[in-house]
Formats: sequence, structure tokens, C-alpha cells
Amino acid sequence: MVLRPACRLLLAAALGPAGRRRLPRHHAVSAARPFSGTGGEPEAEGPNRASAMLRHLLLKLRATGPVTVAEYMREALTNPGQGYYTRRGGIGETGDFVTSPEISQVFGELIGIWYISEWIAAGKPKAFQLVELGPGRGTLTDDILRVFNQLASLISKCDVSIHLVEVSPKLSETQAQMLTGGKVQANPKDNSAYMKGVSKTGIPIFWYRDIQDVPLGYSFYLAHEFFDALPIHKFQRTEKGWHEVLVDIDPEVPDQLRFVLSPSSTPATEYLIQPEERRDHVEVCPEAGVVIQRLACRIERDGGAALIADYGHDGTKTDTFRGFRNHKLHDVLQAPGTADLTADVDFSYLRKMTEGRTATLGPIKQREFLKNMGIDLRLQVLLQNSCDTATQEQLRHSYDMLMNPKKMGDCFNFFALLPHHRLIHPEKKQKPEPKAPLPPVAGFSELLLK
Repeated sequence: MVLRPACRLLLAAALGPAGRRRLPRHHAVSAARPFSGTGGEPEAEGPNRASAMLRHLLLKLRATGPVTVAEYMREALTNPGQGYYTRRGGIGETGDFVTSPEISQVFGELIGIWYISEWIAAGKPKAFQLVELGPGRGTLTDDILRVFNQLASLISKCDVSIHLVEVSPKLSETQAQMLTGGKVQANPKDNSAYMKGVSKTGIPIFWYRDIQDVPLGYSFYLAHEFFDALPIHKFQRTEKGWHEVLVDIDPEVPDQLRFVLSPSSTPATEYLIQPEERRDHVEVCPEAGVVIQRLACRIERDGGAALIADYGHDGTKTDTFRGFRNHKLHDVLQAPGTADLTADVDFSYLRKMTEGRTATLGPIKQREFLKNMGIDLRLQVLLQNSCDTATQEQLRHSYDMLMNPKKMGDCFNFFALLPHHRLIHPEKKQKPEPKAPLPPVAGFSELLLK
């Protein structure tokens, strides 16, 4: 890819002076989250914590009978007392999986460039909110803020604020430490946020538990590995029609769980299975549909854009539900609450749930998106300004992890929601006037910023 000279200048300004070396993050990149498989041997865990969540689920199942996979995921991940994300949330080298921002800060820097490019394409609005759903440790937001700081002269007249949607008390504390140095105010009375602070570069940051609590206004939304953790319903086609996959107690091993099929159709089979569905096994995430509808409504009303990065498919895969613990595949029904549970995102479902309120782009493979954003140029600059062999090797290793089709390059996808007028000039009833071509959307085509 050949970037225009103006693009090189913008990238240089945003990503740091050419003479100033930026080091990659020294994580064990081989420990990144695997991308396929159905389970593995559970790792050892302290008995009290594992048994507490399992006891809770066993009592619930004995009282109510089998539960949906969605309800099981919700309990295992976000139960206030023993949920994985509320108590553990193991992101990073010492956790259960590693995400792209943890591998290289270049990933987050290029995401920051994407938002700046869309802000410019929109005519440089006087204010915008950056809203991240499920910010993890805050690494991605931190990298984006660095780009905003490097481009301070460009956005100096724009009122920028950061809004993080996070349900985990533990992760919100980690985010606050990374982004503000821990200088935050809990339960501010002047808005619906449960915590607020100011970034190290002077940008206000607010925390919320739900996207509906975030103030309305021109906003850019970011969801990196967010939708894959939302609860899914699983369905199996049989000779008697569709049946829902449920979680129940194993009668042969009373302290263990197993999958069973519902004896008849459930409300979910009636409402979530599409008449034209041809697959024999389907996973549907209605919560993802709700979130995407809210984002689409906000963008339709107030403008902005949403960028979604996750591993998934375009309506083709079947059984993708799996668990991860200590960077290894983990049986989803073993030791609930101690492992990350996830399922591939169905981007065709997200597209359908926008209901035409916004335009959509993608999904496009991560390696294509990052290449279009100029990652090759960035790598060249870093290598040229790196003197020691070890750092150069780590840079190449991180790049390979992000871009290799057999690693993250083809497993992760980018998907965008944009106002219709961003892609097509609105039609006028009067005599149409010649219009300048709309700028291409960076990442989904080559970066052409000036």
C-alpha cells in the first residue's frame, strides 16, 4: 500500500516523532487467546471459589430445572458475587487471554487515527464523545488518548470526552489507574456516571454501567471484543423441528453440569430462529441485537460512527461456544466463574438488527483493516529507529501476531456503523448540483487523510 505524503505526515504526527522510539508491549504473544476449539482440561483452581459458583448454579437448577445457555453465561460471567468479569476479568499475560491492544500499542494508535479520520470527514464537529463498551484494562483507550494528544493542535477547538461502559468494579479500578493515575471521583451527583476523572492529558472520563446512561450527542463508539462475551442462545435442528440447547445437572454425576435439548420449542426458538435459516445448529445473541439497535438509533439521531472489532462470521458458523482459562481452551461447563466464556459474533445478525437506521461496512479481516490504516508504514518507521536486535525482533513478532492469517489476522474482523449520508449524498428534490466525491472510510479502504 502506498500512502500519500500527507498521510505520512499525519501518521508521523499522531504516532510520535520519527526519532523517538516506541517500544512494543512485552507480553508473551504466544499466549494470545486461541480462536477455535470446543474445550479442554480445566486448570487447577482454589476449591472455595469454584465451588461457590457451582453450588449457586446447582441450587438454581434444582429449583427451576434446566436453564438456557444465555442464562448460564450471564451467571458465570457477571454474577455480582462470583462472576468471572466481576471478580476476575483475566486480561493480559497473567490472565486468561491477551487482546490485540495488549500485544502492540500500534493497534490502538491506528484505531485512534480511524476516529480522527471520521471526525475530519464529518466536517470537524465542535464536540465528540468517545464511548467504549467493555474497555478491558483501559489499554486501548490509553493508546487512543495518546493519538489525541499527539494531534492536540488539530483537535484543540473540539470538546472531547471519554465515556466507558463497564460493569466490573475490578476492571473499572484498573482502567482508572491506567487512564487517570487513580484520581477519580466515585458517584458524582451531576450525571448518571458512577465514577468520573480526568485523563493524564486533561480529557474528562466518565464510567457507566449501561450504554443507555451515556449522554446523547455526537459520538464515536468502540466495541473491541465486547459482543463475543454477551450471552447466546443455542439451538439444534431435529426431526421434530428446532429445540433449544439447555444446561442441566448431570444425573450420573450430581455435582457436574451437562447440555440437554429442550423437550419442545421454547419462546426463544419461536422468536429468534429465522424462517430462512438453513444451518442445523445456530447461536443467536439477542443482547447484541439490542445493543446494536441502540447504537444505530444514536448514530441516526446525533451522528458519529461505531467501530466493532471481534472474531466472528457472516452468518455461516454453527457451534462456536467455548471457554478460555490460563491461555488455554477450557470446558465451558467446568468450574463456572473461573473462565472466560465466548462465542463468535454473527455480523450478519448485527447488520440485520440495525434495521436500516445506519449504513454498515464489513466485516473485513483485521489484517486488511490494519494494512489499510498504514500498519506496514508504522512498522518500517519503528524498525528504522530501533537500534537493538531484541526490540526489532519483538516488533516483528507483535506485527506477525496481529497480521498473520493463521493467528489474529483472519480470526478478527472489523465492522462499522455509519450515517447513510457518510457513504451516499442525500438526494434533493430540486435540481441536483454537482457534488464532490465523499472521502473513503479509512480501514475499509486506504487511508487518505490530508
